[in-house]
Amino acid sequence: MNSREKWNQKYQQRLTTSQPSQVNKRLINFSPYLKGGTALDIACGLGANSRYLAQLGYKVDAIDGSDVAIEYVKKQVEKENLSIQPILADLTEYENLKLNHQKYDLVHITYYLDRNLFPIIKSILKESGFLFIETYFLTSEIDQQHVSNKYKLKSQELLKEFIDWKILFYEEEEHEGRQTIFCQKGSC
Repeated sequence: MNSREKWNQKYQQRLTTSQPSQVNKRLINFSPYLKGGTALDIACGLGANSRYLAQLGYKVDAIDGSDVAIEYVKKQVEKENLSIQPILADLTEYENLKLNHQKYDLVHITYYLDRNLFPIIKSILKESGFLFIETYFLTSEIDQQHVSNKYKLKSQELLKEFIDWKILFYEEEEHEGRQTIFCQKGSC
């Protein structure tokens, strides 16, 4: 089973069992900073965070590699009349993403990790733009066997990667096995 099939199956199962996606709680906490503009939601899944950002006034490009997820987001966009552009794309084919011609006020990623995207993110985020990333990290506290170690951050990895930006929030939650950063492009 390839990656697209795996994610299609996962999202189809969520939709069939009525497991709605939830807006990330920590993203909600940063709403005072989020004043609208353009946003990129990488690996948007079923689009809960994209919809939230659109409700805050962002024009959102929502990218995911799952046909099922993107079709669901398209239906939600039509139903709720939201400013979201759902985009089906293989996130590992960087040249086909055509992101280098865009500039965003916000880039958002939750529970997706491809370190090769870091330089692209740095180039497409506008000066003073915001970045929110939350994903798994290596911890001895919990066993995340369903996630390969290559998709887990090392301790303080995001902090080190974006050290020259203004870090507004950073957390390693060992009991949950997640790392979260909210930062602003530009000198600190």
